[in-house]
Amino acid sequence: MTDDHGDLDTYLERTAAKRLDDYFAFLRIPSISALTEHEDDVRAAARFVADHLRESGIENVEVSETGGHPVVYGDWLHAADAPTVVVYGHYDVQPVDPLELWLRPPFEPSVEGDRVYARGAADDKGQIHLHLWAARAWLAVRGHLPVNVRYVFEGEEESGSVNLDRWLEANVHRLRGDLAVISDTSFFEGNLPAITVGLRGLMYAQIDVTGPKLDLHSGSYGGAVQNPANALVQILGGLKAPDGRVEIPGFYDDVAELTPQERTHLARIPFDEDAFRVGIGVPALFGEPGYTVTERRGARPTLDINGIWGGFQGEGSKTIIPSSAHAKISCRLVPNQEPDVIFERLRERVSELAPPGVNVSLRLHSGGRPSVTPIDHPATQTAARCVLEVFGQEPLYVRSGGSIPVAASFESIAGLPVVLLGFANPDDQAHAPNENMRLDNYEGGLRTIVRYWSALAVLRPVAA
Repeated sequence: MTDDHGDLDTYLERTAAKRLDDYFAFLRIPSISALTEHEDDVRAAARFVADHLRESGIENVEVSETGGHPVVYGDWLHAADAPTVVVYGHYDVQPVDPLELWLRPPFEPSVEGDRVYARGAADDKGQIHLHLWAARAWLAVRGHLPVNVRYVFEGEEESGSVNLDRWLEANVHRLRGDLAVISDTSFFEGNLPAITVGLRGLMYAQIDVTGPKLDLHSGSYGGAVQNPANALVQILGGLKAPDGRVEIPGFYDDVAELTPQERTHLARIPFDEDAFRVGIGVPALFGEPGYTVTERRGARPTLDINGIWGGFQGEGSKTIIPSSAHAKISCRLVPNQEPDVIFERLRERVSELAPPGVNVSLRLHSGGRPSVTPIDHPATQTAARCVLEVFGQEPLYVRSGGSIPVAASFESIAGLPVVLLGFANPDDQAHAPNENMRLDNYEGGLRTIVRYWSALAVLRPVAA
């Protein structure tokens, strides 16, 4: 590294108890964005974040209205000739159901062993807290930040980020910079340091098949009318081949194939296929031929039926032809695939497969673009060096199978490359009961961010 951070590390050690108390205060706010009864709590969390930014010396802090839960914005822009970083996180959390499975109250944080337990401990309050205290450390000890930083913290990520893109488009002047840093990811299995370099996009749709105006007696009408459930099964069966490939014409046309370098990095990830299979309780693994399980999980597109229903589902028997049948379908997308394009290709394929005698319609529920930052991007490599210095291990480069739509939004709306610099332990149980954050990940993540800012300050150019 190009800087001695001893004075900053001393400050962090001296404030460790105060930081933990502050972390707990943040976690006690039940900022569940999906539940209207917690609207005031979500705003309380926004005020917590805004107050901390102001107290640290961040300027132009605003709790900015969106039509839903607010975005907290702040900036510090006095590092002449240094890069500008847009930092993103979300201060809202998931609901806590089923409450009876929590071993500790979800909004009464506690330390047990080497972990903090509470809803939001890792996803994503804990990682926002790292950024709040990294800024506080620099400004308290040195009186300045080594880079220019713009903070964008939203309150709707766990409920679909329905207002975020609109806010980003209206505030694009607040996004001017060289790169975006998102701290909402985790290390790899075994708590191995990792940098996520790719996120899959998403297309989520519903197929509705309708036939007679009401359920019919299968003896009186069977053989005379088309059964919507049978029709739906016929349609779904035509969407994928037995070997796992998606059979939608044009589905793979825009897929960006993995480069040899990317395949090499993915092959380095320590992954035990048999342990993975046993852990999820299946007799065999399955997927698109020609690719490893690691590649299929994060770097290849998919189509999955997420739910299917229609007709009688109660105990015993009821001999009917149901009046309707339905299915929810998701496609995970990879670079160059567009959700709207995939939806239209799905619509065309469903239309081809639909048998006569029923009405078939498709609805697009949601979509998000994929995002990839090259492994050799200077900002990614600089982050990797900081992770190595703090954690003592070179990070793995992973492609996540999930989606963080804001990553693609930063790319498409603001033209920013994205570094996914997250520190949650992979067994954090985010979205589940007993969510937790390892304290060594928390402390190491804080010191990594402190070093990353000074390492970026001397990086020229940052957006190569």
